[in-house]
Amino acid sequence: MCTVTFIARQKGYCLGMNRDEKLTRPTGRPPRRKRVNGRAIISPSEPGGGTWIAVNDHGATFALINWYSVTARVGGKAVSRGEVVNSVSTAASPDFADAALHALPLNQINPFRLIGCFSTTSEVVEWRWNLKQLVRKGHRWRSQQWISSGFDEPKAQRVRGWTFRQAQRQASAGSLDWLRRLHRSHVPQIGPSSTCMHRKDAATVSYTEVTVSKQLAFMRYHEGTPCQRHSVSSHVRMRRKQNIRQDAREWFSKA
Repeated sequence: MCTVTFIARQKGYCLGMNRDEKLTRPTGRPPRRKRVNGRAIISPSEPGGGTWIAVNDHGATFALINWYSVTARVGGKAVSRGEVVNSVSTAASPDFADAALHALPLNQINPFRLIGCFSTTSEVVEWRWNLKQLVRKGHRWRSQQWISSGFDEPKAQRVRGWTFRQAQRQASAGSLDWLRRLHRSHVPQIGPSSTCMHRKDAATVSYTEVTVSKQLAFMRYHEGTPCQRHSVSSHVRMRRKQNIRQDAREWFSKA
């Protein structure tokens, strides 16, 4: 259960993600910078090592949401969807990510939607897996939002989508302060459909914010519900790599 908001900029972008989980689920770990196959990655993590969001030194961000509208589930023991972002985290382009996704044991992974934002080529791509096929869909380079909910996904999409559209009318729309206010919003009322989600058994448990410019990639992580301003926050940044062509040759040589 999550809300992902993408804000397009001329030379980069920013992205905010609320992670909604049951209160009995183990707490996620704050982001850290690490190297994977020679590339720098920033991501938070689950105790088991999976993640729901990552940004790399190419300026590409990947964010995963569960796809509850597809009710089919894997038979037997499933591979955690937290491994999906890990598998694509070093990708510099949609084609690299596509190849990594097709190398996964998809028939053992429950339905998901993966959003990839690529600043080098100003592309936003979504991959949808429904246990039958993996569909790749391109989106325009513009501000937009993705929403999932295990409680009532259609209603959450209507309510949060309306909140997003109303917020876009504000003079500050697209700023980081605006993005943070949106993700801690309880409009029209606090509950399972509000952007900052609250239920008796579940809530928004963290807010992750990614900012990518021509030179830097920056991740800000707020542990706890976004409406609790006293919660612990952490920040990690890294300098972006520029030689995408050389990185492509290295990536394919190791694939």
